[in-house]
Amino acid sequence: MAELNPIELQKALKGADYPASRDDLVELARNNGADSSLVQKLTQSGSERFDGPNEVQKAVFDNE
Repeated sequence: MAELNPIELQKALKGADYPASRDDLVELARNNGADSSLVQKLTQSGSERFDGPNEVQKAVFDNE
């Protein structure tokens, strides 16, 4: 994936139950076949816990 996009993030986090920890979302993204760059961005996001997908998106894309 050349550039991260919200659709890929949504696919990676399909089936997530919120609130969720960053570690749980990283594991889910890996299990859903997410690109390694997306997993890395999620891993490096500033939050330990997310209340919903909008928070995840903001954390991942605000760090680009």
